[in-house]
Amino acid sequence: MLIKFSRNFVVLYLIVIIHLSQSKKSGKEKPAWAKKDIRDYTDADLERLYDQWEEDDEPLEPDELPEHLRPKPKIDFSNIDTKNPENLLKMAKKGQTLMAFITVSGNPTEQETEKITSLWQTSLMNNHINVERYPIGQDRVIFMFKDGSQAWEAKDFLVEQKRMEVVSIENKEYYGKYSSKDKCLLNSLTAC
Repeated sequence: MLIKFSRNFVVLYLIVIIHLSQSKKSGKEKPAWAKKDIRDYTDADLERLYDQWEEDDEPLEPDELPEHLRPKPKIDFSNIDTKNPENLLKMAKKGQTLMAFITVSGNPTEQETEKITSLWQTSLMNNHINVERYPIGQDRVIFMFKDGSQAWEAKDFLVEQKRMEVVSIENKEYYGKYSSKDKCLLNSLTAC
């Protein structure tokens, strides 16, 4: 804690020194807040100093910006298959974070869910699909994709797994091949 505090203090001190030396070079009169002792600076003064520090910096590349400031991907509608709406969703979610909710079938314990979904995550990552896994219940996890377009490729893999009950992406549910609900949907005459 002390090391972090002293490191922050040194950085702040250097910023103030550089700022003061630049204001002397430019010959401008310093604003009232800059004439204060560094120990008397308020958070607003430090924020102004930080803004001044960064005003001459070059703008960040689009891929370095936070996700909410990145430009949205351009969608070429001429290449879209209108019969498959998932392609449009893939293109719209390219480069954006997307979460998929996964339910494991068969009333598993938390350890079973952890083991099964860990295997699925590893398989996806071996197929170059970047995914993070967050358990949210005894039989449920969230798979988070940094590139949302990969979620549908992952869905195609996941629905083929034996212990997959349902995958929910963008409020649409995809039942697993071996899901009990999927069998109920196929054979609507039997009660499930």
